[in-house]
Amino acid sequence: MFNPSQADVRRYFCAVYAKARAYEPLEALEAIAAQWIDEHPETHVDLRDADAAVAAVYDGSTGRTNPFLHLSMHLSISEQCSIDQPRGIRQAVELLAHKRNSLHLAHHGAMECLGSMLWESQRAGQPPDGDAYMACVQRHATTD
Repeated sequence: MFNPSQADVRRYFCAVYAKARAYEPLEALEAIAAQWIDEHPETHVDLRDADAAVAAVYDGSTGRTNPFLHLSMHLSISEQCSIDQPRGIRQAVELLAHKRNSLHLAHHGAMECLGSMLWESQRAGQPPDGDAYMACVQRHATTD
């Protein structure tokens, strides 16, 4: 299983940004990442220098969110939807996108659920609860 380090993830997004800016061919996953990067121009300054990106600390003390975590969550949700795993995620995100009139805003709703599930998993020392994640996304899609 692929298990990139924090530095690997940051270098990946910086490389995708550089390739996209240079109009170089992108692999399929890179093209999806580039789309999310385009949706977040506020991250571009963080993506220009891979060495600075690797050294950067995003601990919340400055009020900034971690742009690499944010982009990674978009990419994760895109991948989940493409393979419908966990089962039903594609439909739930599509419903949420329709409800919010934006795939981007739907991803942000799903991100709240994904982040909460991961936090609970780490806090409890348990595997991630995919059922709780799906229930949360479905709640956003049907009741918010």
